Amino acid sequence: MPLNAVGRGNAFDIDKDTVDWVDNYDGTRQEPIVLPARVPQLLLNGSLGIAVGMATSIPPHNLSELVDGLVHLIEHPKATADDLLKFVKGPDFPTGGAIYDRNAITQAYSTGKGAIVNRGIAKIEEDKKDRFYILITRSLIR
Repeated sequence: MPLNAVGRGNAFDIDKDTVDWVDNYDGTRQEPIVLPARVPQLLLNGSLGIAVGMATSIPPHNLSELVDGLVHLIEHPKATADDLLKFVKGPDFPTGGAIYDRNAITQAYSTGKGAIVNRGIAKIEEDKKDRFYILITRSLIR
């Protein structure tokens, strides 16, 4: 079955030795260790998983910010986390949660460890019958 446009995009330049290859399960063919990508899919889409004794939670990020950060990193290979934070401002939570401590972003991005706590946003409003209700305008990602 032929790949669609997105699938072909994920295999872009695969024939130009952009990734390493290994034998498949029975040694009859070669397969790429990873698929090359034009953007860092893991940072763009995020990931949540648990393995043997380890867990990860990588939040999604803004595509434009990632591309700007990548261009800077290509032009300045020794850029620091602080340099890259000028471009990648932090996670881009799809549900609009607010980041509780912006300093945690710097710590997590600099060390590879840390917690970026986000919270929902709500307000109390009154309806036409003088009843109060809670209106949630932004919710947590998980």
